Amino acid sequence: MLNPTKQSPKSWLAFDLNVLRRVKFASTAMPFCDTPSLGAYLKRINVRVAANDPLQSAWTKGVAEILNNGEKLSADEVNVVLEDAYVPRYRLNNPALRNWFNETDSWWFDNVRQNIDLVQTPVARAIAASIAMAAGDYVRTFNDDTMELRQPLSNVFRRLWTIQPEPVNNGQNNTCQNRNVDDFLAEARVDLMFLRLPPLHGQLSRSSHSRVAWREEWLRGGNDFWDTFDAEQAGKIGMVTETKSQYLHLLERTLAIAGHIKTWAIAHVEDGSLSTQDVVDTIGRSRKVEAIYTKDFSELTGTRAVIITA
Repeated sequence: MLNPTKQSPKSWLAFDLNVLRRVKFASTAMPFCDTPSLGAYLKRINVRVAANDPLQSAWTKGVAEILNNGEKLSADEVNVVLEDAYVPRYRLNNPALRNWFNETDSWWFDNVRQNIDLVQTPVARAIAASIAMAAGDYVRTFNDDTMELRQPLSNVFRRLWTIQPEPVNNGQNNTCQNRNVDDFLAEARVDLMFLRLPPLHGQLSRSSHSRVAWREEWLRGGNDFWDTFDAEQAGKIGMVTETKSQYLHLLERTLAIAGHIKTWAIAHVEDGSLSTQDVVDTIGRSRKVEAIYTKDFSELTGTRAVIITA
């Protein structure tokens, strides 16, 4: 019996790559790409990657690693980003930061966000923003009892900058988009769709993904966009769903839109809320299921990783 109360990652990179190496394809569309790791690895085997995510924060990280074929953030650009980062102004440009950080850290993130806009190229801005988001994830791992152990954010930013992975140039026209999933898939011209299924309760709303909501609010400069964002995602997979049947209906609708793509690889985390058989039956109404690959992590996380090819 799986235990859905344990914290589970959304993916296992080694498992994903092991399965995808068994499938023949030269290009892939990734409708949900909340982390660029898989896309960056696929570039290493000369796959053309078309990545997408409705969240700007995820899209930005994709630009930094998937779209980027060779650009790096220079030392001068780092200095621009960190200039006067801790100096308070008359008021915060983004008051929503105080919902996530203390006053000092809020000033740092507010100033750094404004400074990033001074960096010249879109890819360099995306790299800088990705590093700043990683610094935010770092600081949010501390609480009042451990705060004395953390480093100043500017030091953290520089340290993360020094360990940035080398950009991969696969000689392909890789793309990253920030669109809703259905529109992205309708225009995708690739050999393979790699669809990582969002959780049953949804991931495209503030309440459903507070773990990353701060990144979105920092990047967008406030929190007044959520109602519009939720309205744009309504009726699409990834939105909050009340029932399993509603979720599967949205999945079937998305698969119909992706019917022109030759091969599907659909990744699912089985945590007790949605069975693999439910997903297989839904896929089977659109096309024949070719194979089901599983990896049992139930002892560690209470979940099982599944990839279904069709």
